[in-house]
Amino acid sequence: MKITKDEYNKALEFLKNNLNEHDTVFYIVKNVSNSGMYRHIDFYTFKVKDVFEEGENRVQKVWLSGAISKVLGYPLKEKTQSLGVSGCGMNMGFAVIYNLAEVLFGDGYKLNDEGL
Repeated sequence: MKITKDEYNKALEFLKNNLNEHDTVFYIVKNVSNSGMYRHIDFYTFKVKDVFEEGENRVQKVWLSGAISKVLGYPLKEKTQSLGVSGCGMNMGFAVIYNLAEVLFGDGYKLNDEGL
């Protein structure tokens, strides 16, 4: 999937607006191929609002997979709305988050990861 420079910049801006150094990015492995070499992984962060109305959710889920797909070049799988990630022998959720932190902050360890 080829994206334009404008789409890349908007996705990068979205990620920079929603992630700060040392934030935790949560991931869910939604599907694993039979060979174990390919998986669909979905990425989120959560924001806690200081001011909120009665009945309104104080915790907001922020979906990151679409923007990460554009910035890091992973395919966004339509069926699961998750990143298609190949590889094995390591935590691939961590690998994506490490690469994301490298792009955003110049250091792969500036974001925390947690599997759900």
